[in-house]
Amino acid sequence: MSISDATPTSARYVLLNVASQTTGYTVKAMQRKIERGDWIEGKLWRHAPDGRILIDLLGFQKWVEGR
Repeated sequence: MSISDATPTSARYVLLNVASQTTGYTVKAMQRKIERGDWIEGKLWRHAPDGRILIDLLGFQKWVEGR
């Protein structure tokens, strides 16, 4: 099953709470990965124009697959 099959939305970039429901990682776990630099800005996440963090579900899928 791919991310596109599992997500209730077709959006590539989603807020942390939606990414949490989709991936199974808690919001806090994702925030820690971002703070530690485990997840690279522009690959797995980015800031929206309003400053909020958006998770790139395609980037997440690649990360899980080791690409």
